[in-house]
Amino acid sequence: MNSRAAMTVRILLGVSMLVFGLNKIFHFFAPPPHSGDAAKAFLGGLAGSGYFFPFLGGVEALCGAALVAGLFVPLALVVLAPVMLNIVLFHLFLDIEGMAVGGLLGIMQAYLMWSYRNSFSSLLRPR
Repeated sequence: MNSRAAMTVRILLGVSMLVFGLNKIFHFFAPPPHSGDAAKAFLGGLAGSGYFFPFLGGVEALCGAALVAGLFVPLALVVLAPVMLNIVLFHLFLDIEGMAVGGLLGIMQAYLMWSYRNSFSSLLRPR
């Protein structure tokens, strides 16, 4: 997909994933505070595992870099799909105050998945 809109959204989503992913590893800036005990408990449990956030950050950063560079874009979108779904659902159910950013990222992901839908046709064909 080479449309200007898809390229712009691809780069914006890629930069977002790259920055947020690297932040999970290198802690450039403090994450925004989350409202609600459920959100804090959920994130505390993930952080308590010791491996989850660095792993997630690596996946986000790698896929973000691929999106920015325009390399393996359909693969990066497929790998990011469950990550993005969890971002949206986390904000929808546990931290609605952050839904604006989570929702925007989800919309960008959905738009790119639609823009690159021809790349997924063989995956969606029943056999």
